[in-house]
Amino acid sequence: MEFKIEELSPEDKIQAQALFKRTPAFMLGVAQLGQLPDSDLPEIAFAGRSNAGKSSLINALFNNKTIAKTSNTPGRTQQLNYFNLDNRLYLVDMPGYGYAQAPEKLVKQWQKLLLAYLQGRVNLKRVFMLIDSRHGIKKADLEIMELLDKAAVTYQIILTKCDKISEAELAKTMAATEKELEKHAAAYIKVIATSSEKKQNLDAVREEIYSLT
Repeated sequence: MEFKIEELSPEDKIQAQALFKRTPAFMLGVAQLGQLPDSDLPEIAFAGRSNAGKSSLINALFNNKTIAKTSNTPGRTQQLNYFNLDNRLYLVDMPGYGYAQAPEKLVKQWQKLLLAYLQGRVNLKRVFMLIDSRHGIKKADLEIMELLDKAAVTYQIILTKCDKISEAELAKTMAATEKELEKHAAAYIKVIATSSEKKQNLDAVREEIYSLT
């Protein structure tokens, strides 16, 4: 699969920032496919290992700490949490994966829901896959990437917590990530390194999301 990266116009960049000044409305938590809302809007989803920083990134994008739940307890998000952004886009906070201490029955339930969701959601434009820059791509990430490849769902890597490592370490992680992506058919080639705490590169994420509306 080939992807063409197009730069947003100055006007669209302004509109992208304006969109994220709106507060997304929580719609519902989906624990089974029958609860999914109508596929009437473009949809993007956030995925990542437990404690990769999904909730922190979502909150930082909107400069609002109360949108997505954050917790020191990994695995808190146990369903597909749907948000409506200005009736233009659905944002989906997906269950964290790869947390070994979660009950096996619950993990299998998450995996089943995830697979069915990815294979059947025709309006899903992109999955933003969050990788902790301190650790890079791990086995659990590769399993999800292979699943996304099979489902032919475009996904893009966002490195998180890049303020926690040196520039040299970040460059090494970026290079390793880009090399791995060359092996995956559905992977979008542009990697974004972010810090929710330091507000680094959040505009780049906002613009990517806006381009999908």
